[in-house]
Amino acid sequence: MFAGINLNLRKLKLRWKMLVMVLPLVIMPIIIVGGVTGYVANHHAYLGITRTSKDDLEHMASFTIDLLQSHHQQFQVYKDDKERIFRQELAALASLSYNMVEAQYRQAASGRITKENALREARTALKKVNVGETGYIYAMTGDGTLKVHVAREGENVFNEKDERGRYFIREICSRARASREGEMLYTIYPWRNAALGDKKARNKIVAYRYFREWDWIIAAGGYLDETYDNESFEKSSFALLKEKIKQKKVGTTGYIFCMDTKGTFTLHPTAEGKNFFDAKDEDGRLFIKEMCEKKNGWIRYSWRNKGEPQPRMKIVRYVYFEPWNWIVGVGSYEDEFYSEANKIRWRIAGWMVILILVVGCGATALVILAARSFTDPINRMLETIRQVKKGRLDVRVEINSEDELGELGASFNRMTEIIQRNRTMEATLAQQGKMASLGVLSSGVAHEINNPLGVILGYAAYLEGKMSEDDPGYKYIHEIKRESKRCKKIVQDLLNYARTPKPKRVATDINALLEQIVDFAANHTDMHGVKVVMELDRSLATLLLDGDQMRQVAINLILNAGSAMGQGGVLTVTTARKEGMAVISFRDNGSGIPAEDLDKIFEPFFTTKEKGTGLGLAITKQIIEQHQGKISVESQIGEGTNITVWLPFEPEEF
Repeated sequence: MFAGINLNLRKLKLRWKMLVMVLPLVIMPIIIVGGVTGYVANHHAYLGITRTSKDDLEHMASFTIDLLQSHHQQFQVYKDDKERIFRQELAALASLSYNMVEAQYRQAASGRITKENALREARTALKKVNVGETGYIYAMTGDGTLKVHVAREGENVFNEKDERGRYFIREICSRARASREGEMLYTIYPWRNAALGDKKARNKIVAYRYFREWDWIIAAGGYLDETYDNESFEKSSFALLKEKIKQKKVGTTGYIFCMDTKGTFTLHPTAEGKNFFDAKDEDGRLFIKEMCEKKNGWIRYSWRNKGEPQPRMKIVRYVYFEPWNWIVGVGSYEDEFYSEANKIRWRIAGWMVILILVVGCGATALVILAARSFTDPINRMLETIRQVKKGRLDVRVEINSEDELGELGASFNRMTEIIQRNRTMEATLAQQGKMASLGVLSSGVAHEINNPLGVILGYAAYLEGKMSEDDPGYKYIHEIKRESKRCKKIVQDLLNYARTPKPKRVATDINALLEQIVDFAANHTDMHGVKVVMELDRSLATLLLDGDQMRQVAINLILNAGSAMGQGGVLTVTTARKEGMAVISFRDNGSGIPAEDLDKIFEPFFTTKEKGTGLGLAITKQIIEQHQGKISVESQIGEGTNITVWLPFEPEEF
């Protein structure tokens, strides 16, 4: 594609080339600057509108919470006042009943009547006392047996539970027996009386005193809601509150809704009273369940209303209203947020097109005018050049200016004067250039031939630099590079076997080194089917050793073990601290080594493998001894082999 464009440019005249090349340099910055400016303006418009819209949702949610809180506090004061008065009334009735029972007890104690008559008279008197519409006086013993009751007299209710599962009778009995003389006690518990047709639990308040002489708990109880003498007003006020909230619009189609923590809408424009706990958005997300669980926050989900061709993204701010266990949500569609931002974007795009057209036309006219002033002298110069090309070295360029074109013409005139003289020089220089190129080529070829391993390392380093460390192939390139270097070192070691180089000791984590070697050796053909188990002592300190030489030792021992296990087995690599030295053990369950060969395996060129050189274990032993360590082997035919390497933590300096 670029070659075709370049060919077309070559066919154009200079003035048109200038137009083609200069005009984009004028237009492109305008497009780029305008595009960046438009993007930034549009982005900030979106951010501003999003922030403003979210603030509106936040304010609307706070406004709704304030309305609910105001309503709740208004009627809570009323209820608290009624509860206080009701407590006083119940306390008065409980005290009156207590006094009646006490009077009967005194008559029996003075001998005027028998105890049985006193108990009977007390029961009769207590049953005649009414508390509100459905309340009553009752008495029970400290073990929960009802002595006086309108319906359940004689029953033991000690293990009775309220609607929340609380053993409220046990609590009453315990507190009564522990009370002071004449102390009035209170309790409130939720209770649903099926005999009265209750569909849900109502709060019942009880005032009670303990009459120790008969072990009676005398109680006066009644339902708290029966004390509210203006319930219809509260309902109508609550209905007005709901209507007021429903009338608040959020954007064009957004609205406010409320639901309890079980997902039932308590306030909604169309779905009030319905449960949507398991409702899912267009992506299958349980967004109502999420709001019920989190209770407070922001949520964004896709939703498609009936009649809409595709879903729209909706954003909701939801807040928990604890007094009623409600979740208040304020939601609106995002496309309604961004309608103004979209208008701004199209305005910016329109002005960008107009600006480009105006600037493009102006720039075209200016470029054409500039091209003429440049190309006319050049055309005259071209005509002279054509004459020189035909061999007429006596012609000269007409110079009419002192600018760069005039200087170019003067230079051309001087050039024609010395062309003849320089022809021989040009030929000589050309020949010298060829020879120099040939020398560079020879040097490069010799370099490539003499350094093949360097090429491998170079390409490995190049590939390593092109890959990120997260690339799956990175570690293999790294291994190629490292093992190529080690290959050069191994070749040198083999050539200099008679005098192995002195190890270059550096502080090395032997556990990390072994993990690295095991990971590398696992890909070798000798290790197919072999499971490697590592039992490393992580408390081992770092050792002073030559990492490359010790890597060669470990690879030799691991691959020897893999070869000995044939079709597979288990190789256990262990590190430990014994007798002040670091101990590395390589234990396999392979074929084992014959007893007559144990003393020969470390001799140079001794091998039992068909393709072995017999240098692996010899070099291994030499390296370990140069590290002031030692190596030992234990083996049983058919059971396996255990090779142990001992290395000092602090080698002595010679």
